[in-house]
Formats: sequence, structure tokens, C-alpha cells
Amino acid sequence: MTTLDATPYASLTPDCVLNAIDSLGAEEYRADGRLLALNSYENRVYQIGMEEGPMLVAKFYRPGRWSDAAILEEHAFVHELAAQELPVVAPLLISGTTLHRFADHRFAVFAKRGGRSPELEDSATLEWMGRFIGRIHAIGAQRAFRERPALDIASFGEEPRDFLLEHDFIPADLVEAWESVISMALDGVSRCYERAGGVRRLRLHGDCHAGNVLWNDSGADQGPHFVDFDDSRMGPAVQDLWMLLSGEREEMTRQLADVMRGYRRFYDFEPS
Repeated sequence: MTTLDATPYASLTPDCVLNAIDSLGAEEYRADGRLLALNSYENRVYQIGMEEGPMLVAKFYRPGRWSDAAILEEHAFVHELAAQELPVVAPLLISGTTLHRFADHRFAVFAKRGGRSPELEDSATLEWMGRFIGRIHAIGAQRAFRERPALDIASFGEEPRDFLLEHDFIPADLVEAWESVISMALDGVSRCYERAGGVRRLRLHGDCHAGNVLWNDSGADQGPHFVDFDDSRMGPAVQDLWMLLSGEREEMTRQLADVMRGYRRFYDFEPS
């Protein structure tokens, strides 16, 4: 493992972040020194003050996670959604591209959007969310990703299992029990896939939980705004729905019915 692999953001200092924005070369993208780190698991995301105009958000991508082509394919998908007037926050096109480089770091810049987390216990909110997710899926089904992976048993189950075992992440006294539980889980998942049959795959948000939705209560921007398509991939529609549900089975059944009431107005859901 190289030093960059072990500490991919060691050189991403505040000065580096601000200089990266200044490197865009346009007057409207000159940072004024204000910098606030935002929550992000895989990448590093900052809210940055501008000398002129509103604050921007910059996302610095984890090295080695996605190829340039995969990132640009995600960006193109979000712009495709925005062109259809869907409430998504798309990366800004600057000097003909949405992906930029500075000091070995790749980054994209977004307009700052405010909002709160949606109230997922509210039926009307869930129906509203369902309408927009249905529209996202209707567009996502029109073509397939070429550079981004699919959600499947191999990449989300078998490969992570093998990695953890090969690199001794599991304590030696727990390996046998852990392997047994993982085998049971993956066997159950395989049976679910077999029972469902040939489920249609489409381009997804991929990580559609409440933290990636900004909700506005009034004005022209009222309702949900979907952000962070970094985990966008091919997969079954339910991947963008299950994270909206919580509680006991009866409660989740009601919540899913609320989502479906909006979703099915724009796209046909496969119950399998």
C-alpha cells in the first residue's frame, strides 16, 4: 500500500482546497477564505465562501474509487435529470467540464442549496418523494451506465467478504462463526434473486437516504432536492426506496404504500 492509498487526503489542506477553487481561473470562482467541512464518508466536501456571489460546495473525490469516466458518467446523468426539471443539484460546468484537477486531487463544484431533512413519517412527504423518485427512474431506465458498476451479489457481498478475510480484518477466534453467518446471509440473498427472476435494472441514485435529500418548505423550491449521486449505479428500483422506510413491518408497509402512491404516477414498480 502506498502512502497515497493509506492517507489519500493528507495533502488536502485548507490552503489546497482554497487554491483548487482559485485554479478554476474565473472571477466568479475566487474564494474569500471561508471554509467549512461538511459530512461525507467516502469523499471530502467543503462549503466555500466566494469573494463575489453565493457560497459554493466543492467535492474532492477519494483517489482510486472511481475512474474519471465513471465520475463524468454520474455527472452526465445528474445533468440529464436537471434538464428534465427534476430537483437535483448538478455539478457546475466550468471551462467545458464538470471534473477538475488540482495537486493530484479531482474535484467538482456545486451550487450551495439549503434545506432540512424530510419528515419521512409524514404520508404526504413520502408520496412527494415517491413522485420524484419515480421520475428519476423513468429517466434512468432510458439507457444504461457503461462505466459505473451494478448492484449485485458479487460486488456487494462476495468481494467484500473475501477482502475482509484475506486482509485479516476478522479476529482469528471469530473467523469460523463469521464465515458461517456470512454464508447464510449470502445464500438468503441468492434465493431472493432467484425468486425475483429477471428484475429490470436501471440507473439509480444509489444512496437515497434522508441525509441526501434537502427539503424546502416554501417558495419556488418547495419540496425535496436530491444531492450526492456519488453511489449512482445500475440496480433494481427498490434500492432507492428501502432507505426511506423504518419501524416495524406494519409501519413500513404503510410507508411503502405512501411512496408507491406517488411513484407509480411516473414509473411502473416491479413488486418482485
